[in-house]
Amino acid sequence: MTDTAGTDAIGTDATGPLKGVRVLDLTAVVLGPFATQTLGDWGADVIKVEGLNGDTARNSGLFRHRGMASVFLQINRNKRSIALDLKTEDAKDVLRRLIPTVDVLVSNIRPAGMARLGFGYDTCKALNPRLIYAVATGFGQNGPWRARPAFDEIIQAASGFASAMGSDAEPQFVPSLAADKLTGMAMVSAVCAALYQRERSGVGQLLEVPMLETLTAFNSVEMMGGMSFEPSIGEPGYKRMRERKPAKTKDGWLTMLPYSAANWCAFFEAVDRPELIEQLGINDPVKRNQNIDVVYARMREIALTRTTAEWEELLLRIDVPHTSFTKMTEVAEQPHLKAVGMFPVTEHPSEGAIRTARPPIRFDSTPANIRRHVPRLGEHTGEVLRELGYDDTAIEAMVSRKAAKVA
Repeated sequence: MTDTAGTDAIGTDATGPLKGVRVLDLTAVVLGPFATQTLGDWGADVIKVEGLNGDTARNSGLFRHRGMASVFLQINRNKRSIALDLKTEDAKDVLRRLIPTVDVLVSNIRPAGMARLGFGYDTCKALNPRLIYAVATGFGQNGPWRARPAFDEIIQAASGFASAMGSDAEPQFVPSLAADKLTGMAMVSAVCAALYQRERSGVGQLLEVPMLETLTAFNSVEMMGGMSFEPSIGEPGYKRMRERKPAKTKDGWLTMLPYSAANWCAFFEAVDRPELIEQLGINDPVKRNQNIDVVYARMREIALTRTTAEWEELLLRIDVPHTSFTKMTEVAEQPHLKAVGMFPVTEHPSEGAIRTARPPIRFDSTPANIRRHVPRLGEHTGEVLRELGYDDTAIEAMVSRKAAKVA
């Protein structure tokens, strides 16, 4: 049975838990758009404001048509795009009309830049006291690096994340925009919490989600190690994390993850190596963790004795966590993901058939859905401006003065 919850066809009405919430999206690249797409998936009406040349992510990745590249397509559905030059008074007037109509403003423009545009928090709060003003920054604004620009690699480096991925001697970046996307997730949580508080208090607030602090907190769970204590009682890091490696089989690779003492005992007994249970201290979690490098080494040696399929049959039978590896070229066909409809293909009016990952979180009574295709630059400029009271003559005048663009 295919589970298609949360994948209603494009063109349906909002059904998510944020239906009725209106979001002004002043974000670009990945962090902010990743967050605002989630808000849109969950039902919010997201109005994405772009410059006349568009979000830079429009040209990131592969494309059929310029301005609609793969990265942009993955993080900008369920939004309406309006194109404005915010350095012009015409465009600023549009924002001054928009802000009183929205519940949330999300920005990853540096706060000093927002202030120069005339839309710092105090100004926006005066226009709409109920506004949730959510700003993503590279570095917390109460610290000495508050004015620095930041991108994913900068944050992976500064947080210790790259050192944890590689080593102090040879740090490595995760080949994913981890800092951007994790901070985007934190932004969604913060916005929802602030909306809940506003329902009780009746007033909005400023919230800041700094990338460096967010990724550092994320990384600290297992990486603080001995530094969790003051003074430190050992090195940073968590030994098991450093020892995790794919297991090579006779014909491929497998992730084997005996985790509990019961898992490890079942594994060693099933492969006729019960003596290792005592030798490696399997039944004592402290000893097992102290010996985890040797435990994993023995497991990898044993893995070479069978094929991947043979291991999967055995490990499934003894209920030991495991999985084979899915290639990126095959992820849409991964059996579980295919069964739950993870990658719906929709028809875009200009880009043809496109595949994106559906909203992953399920809400039983208020399901997320995909109801708007990824917008072309300025596709909704006229529509939104008319909602704000501009007539066609005024819109045409703005376009002629290069304060706005329509698709």
